[in-house]
Amino acid sequence: MIGRLAFRSLTAHPVRSAVLAAGFGVGVAVMAILLGVAAIVLEQAQSPALVGGGDVNVRLSLAVPARIVLSGTLQSDALRPRVRAAAASHTTDLFLLHNGNATRVAARGGIPSVEKELGDPEVSGMEAWRDTQEDSEWTRQSPETVLRQIDKFHGLPDVPEWSDSWAEWLYFNGRSNDARFYLTFMTGPRTKSGSRAAGVRLQLERNGQMQSYSASAEMTDAEIAQAPDLTIGNNSVRLDGLVYRIHLDLSDASGQRVGGDISLQASAGRLVPPIEITGARGWRTGYVVPVMSGALGGSLTVSNDEVSLAGGTGYHDHNWGFWKGVSWQWGQAQQGDLSVIYGRVFPPPDAADPERIPGFVGALGPDGPLGYSTDVRITETNDAKGQPQTIAVRARSSSLSLDLRFDVASMVTSRMQGAMANDINFLQMRGQYTVSGEAGTRKIAFTAPGAAETFRGD
Repeated sequence: MIGRLAFRSLTAHPVRSAVLAAGFGVGVAVMAILLGVAAIVLEQAQSPALVGGGDVNVRLSLAVPARIVLSGTLQSDALRPRVRAAAASHTTDLFLLHNGNATRVAARGGIPSVEKELGDPEVSGMEAWRDTQEDSEWTRQSPETVLRQIDKFHGLPDVPEWSDSWAEWLYFNGRSNDARFYLTFMTGPRTKSGSRAAGVRLQLERNGQMQSYSASAEMTDAEIAQAPDLTIGNNSVRLDGLVYRIHLDLSDASGQRVGGDISLQASAGRLVPPIEITGARGWRTGYVVPVMSGALGGSLTVSNDEVSLAGGTGYHDHNWGFWKGVSWQWGQAQQGDLSVIYGRVFPPPDAADPERIPGFVGALGPDGPLGYSTDVRITETNDAKGQPQTIAVRARSSSLSLDLRFDVASMVTSRMQGAMANDINFLQMRGQYTVSGEAGTRKIAFTAPGAAETFRGD
């Protein structure tokens, strides 16, 4: 019935129907053409040749990741021989003011010398356009400079509500045939004297036994600002090129001393860039991994026993923020040239909703990141005493599909004190990881020792 009525309506006025049909046809055709032209224009606008030359165009919105790419990832052994020139440019909106009217115009800035080397036709003939001092600092950036930049300490924020729980630290762990260790160089909030509390803690595992050593001191803001070059009492960290050199002189509760020197080798591209989470009323916490996996060297002397770390493998991260009411889950493993890391932070409820903070899993190969995911589920299974026995991690994204199982072999329990006093216990675990899945185009299947951290109430 409906079809018959429609047919009679069209045939009753044949001229009008023909005009309407032609009009609709033209409209659809014009729209299809415009969409096609827009797609072509957009594709050409993003072409490296039009943006400023080169074979590959990578868009980054922040300065720190840009420097990591230019002086980190692109300096890896696999990519360095293939890079003729690397340039950084920035696009933004400018406003042209004329006769009281403001007109928005698009503008792009770059480094003259490297864009000319890339053959940018827009600037290749402009002799007057030369590098400024700031431009030169970008082009002379080295992997060491990037490492220092991401590993420098942050000034103490002026946030009275949270300030008494501020802490920032350099963390190292490693293992060799002789021993395993956890090492922390930590600075805390301001004391009544106006200086800053600081301390060093070493947990050294030998022959299945864990021993803890420590030292404390007070530091000025100026001394802390030298980080990652830190000196706390007779203990120090120095970044020498791409090598962290650590000197220790510590004692345990009974007065037994441990001393010696440790080295950890970093490498360009094998790092996790800074990640920071912010919350209500100035709350913040951050994390960066300058060394996902590196060669260990050196040795420690405990009483008269020498503990060799030569030939071992180490890890280094850096944390900062307000820590009262904060807990986290974290883990890390490496096998050959592959490193995997996971983590999740639980902020205090009055700063941010813990349920809305996602977890993170990342995989790095010999030349940088292979894939990452924030669609992460971390499940802890306890024993009869309520202590973690296994930890299962599941991560899914377009670049990563991984399943991790961590079987706990040993555990060190510490009561949170000072700036991080949360009335809960901090658990540092050693054990075995079983990892399977894919990262990018790489199939992953391995079993290897690793570390994990979590928290438990009394």
